[in-house]
Amino acid sequence: MKALVVATLSPDLSGTALVDVPDLAPAPGKVLIRVKAAALNFPDLLMTRGEYQMKPPLPFSPGMEVAGEVIAGDGFATGDAVIAGTRLGGFAEYALVDAAVVRRKPAHLSFGEAAGVGAAYLTAYVALVRLAKVEPGEWVLVHGATGGVGLAAVDLAKALGAKVIATSRSADKLRVVEAEYGVEAVLPAPGFREAVKEITGGGADVIYDPVGGDVFDESVRAIAFGGRLCVIGFTSGRIATVSTNMPLIKGFSVIGVRAGEYGRQFPDKGRENQAAIWRLAEEGKIRPRVHAEYPLDQWRDAFEAMQRSEMVGKIVLVP
Repeated sequence: MKALVVATLSPDLSGTALVDVPDLAPAPGKVLIRVKAAALNFPDLLMTRGEYQMKPPLPFSPGMEVAGEVIAGDGFATGDAVIAGTRLGGFAEYALVDAAVVRRKPAHLSFGEAAGVGAAYLTAYVALVRLAKVEPGEWVLVHGATGGVGLAAVDLAKALGAKVIATSRSADKLRVVEAEYGVEAVLPAPGFREAVKEITGGGADVIYDPVGGDVFDESVRAIAFGGRLCVIGFTSGRIATVSTNMPLIKGFSVIGVRAGEYGRQFPDKGRENQAAIWRLAEEGKIRPRVHAEYPLDQWRDAFEAMQRSEMVGKIVLVP
């Protein structure tokens, strides 16, 4: 079968290639899935460089989440449409996954849409529900709102009854978010501080920041007293710091968010989180957005599109 394999770490994807690998075979407690769609996430790109906190031994196949059809496996019939979190190995024609993490695909979602729910919405759920405890009517400021992780937070925050301000460097992409997700305001980032304070009447109650760098620095000055600043990642490339007098004076919390690790540390809550996001998806209360689907043999174009932040929503690979 074909699979994308990282043989050596490199900053330019030169150590990654689509190659033939041995076919996977059914195994007890596992589900063999013919992959119909696999969502691309920023950690997949970082792992090709060795810049993500999870550093799998070489060689490895990236790909954290898939949707597809069951070939064989415990508890499922051949041909069942399913989704699964893989952590690794999703960018391939087939995936062999623990049966415990396989779910039936909501019928109204395409394979591409379903593949894009797991990681992004799980991150948003852990941040906004478990850690920041967003209440209806609160102001949530979402940075990087046009990317997969940011847009999931916009969508979930609206489902929770929050008022949302979305930021991005691209005014064109923000217009898509505004039109399709009904946010209260869209703003450029950086350069949002005074507008946020004016719109909210003092500052955002919750800030969701996958960008870091200058955006984090400005967020410290755009947060309300008693607010919660969720650190999701550092797509800007710079890991910001904060002087401790700022959270002291403004009474806000800085919260680190690692959704997968949260589930590993608290397995019962982790299962509840997964069940909650898929219940929201099945009820149509969240709306994953696929920006583009690329054939697996065009994986490089997909990775480069993510690197250039071209998307509004998710990029999906289709074997």
